[in-house]
Amino acid sequence: MTHGRRTRVVLADVHPMTHDPDRTRVELAEQTQVGQALVRGLVRAQLALALRLSLVVAIGLGGLPLLFAVAPEISTARLAGIDLPWLLLGVAAFPFLVVVGWAYVRLAERNEQDFVAVVRRPER
Repeated sequence: MTHGRRTRVVLADVHPMTHDPDRTRVELAEQTQVGQALVRGLVRAQLALALRLSLVVAIGLGGLPLLFAVAPEISTARLAGIDLPWLLLGVAAFPFLVVVGWAYVRLAERNEQDFVAVVRRPER
């Protein structure tokens, strides 16, 4: 009868499992609680950004009629032969909206890049 060599197992000798660097991506794909929390964080960041910039647009464009009501001399002013309210609401509003849209895209992409950086970051 042959006996195999005995091995003594001590708790200190047990090595922890090595961490899979794709664990976060798996959690996202499998929609675990961690993955759902990460996605919820991204959605909340994008929603907060959209609400902030919507507020900027509402104040910027919605405040003009209020300005004209409070300061009637502005509503009767003319610039280059055109009424100032028409210039502000009909001409200046479009570049304003383009700038806000550009800012939204830039900031939304930054939120997404931050999200990707969190997902790709190696865990310790």
